[in-house]
Amino acid sequence: MKKYAIAIHAGAEQIDPKEVSPEKEAQYRKGLRQALQAGYQVLESGGSALDAVEAAVKSMEYFPLFNAGRGASLDEQGTPTFDAAIMDGETLKAGALCNTRYVKHPVSLARSIMRESDHVLLAGEGAEKFAESKGLEMEDTDYFITEEKQQAWEKKGQEKLTEQHDTVGAVAVDQKGNLAAATSTGGLTFQHQGRVGDSPLIGGGTYAHNAYCAVSCTGKGEVIMRGALAHEVYAMVKYTGAPLQSACTKAISLYNDRLQGDKGLIAVSPDGEVAVAFNTNQMKRAYHVQGGEPVVAVWRDETD
Repeated sequence: MKKYAIAIHAGAEQIDPKEVSPEKEAQYRKGLRQALQAGYQVLESGGSALDAVEAAVKSMEYFPLFNAGRGASLDEQGTPTFDAAIMDGETLKAGALCNTRYVKHPVSLARSIMRESDHVLLAGEGAEKFAESKGLEMEDTDYFITEEKQQAWEKKGQEKLTEQHDTVGAVAVDQKGNLAAATSTGGLTFQHQGRVGDSPLIGGGTYAHNAYCAVSCTGKGEVIMRGALAHEVYAMVKYTGAPLQSACTKAISLYNDRLQGDKGLIAVSPDGEVAVAFNTNQMKRAYHVQGGEPVVAVWRDETD
């Protein structure tokens, strides 16, 4: 029996659990629950998968502990920049942006690009002008910079700290059986100015096709790009008939000798099956399948 469902992620990384206080972990779970509920309510009321993934990602872009929108990482110049994408599994239409600075909700800009332009990917100032022309909310740089990310930027410059990979994303299937995926990120702390990650690349960090699956990735963007990770999941389901969870697990370990780094993904099938796979000890994730209870998890050893 087909069911509607949504899954979300807010980053996968290898991290010392001692670095995450109980208070911060509780906040992570709060942010995940809020985003999951925002998306699931859309599906429950008969809304589209596109509306659901946009709602969930917007919630995470607003939540300051996640690396997307408000609370984004700062590049080497101390500036937050954003990449995002959304894809409709029914039409195979997609919208994406990279290197924007002032759009409050990058995922909504991605959706506007998908609906109202002839292009898939817009960059920088051109993407911002498009956003302004469509009346999307804009904010000054100060809105996006949190004290935590400012401190991380300062320490990264001094100590070369490990990069964080807490991209956010969502996948969903609605009551009509349509699939969608969306991904949004503030990139890496102290990344080179102009760097673009996997999130806005269709087939890299984001992909959806009604007949097979919707996928959103997180982790080290350069590794995910080189492995075309989201498309690998789709290809294994389509061409080998692999079950969704098996395809996700295999995609994470594919070419491990050459594609080393943090990798994580969420996926959903046309029947409402949710799959999660990652190679780190932490992946902030949550999902809710029709008829079941919502699941929220942070660490690898938690039961999904």
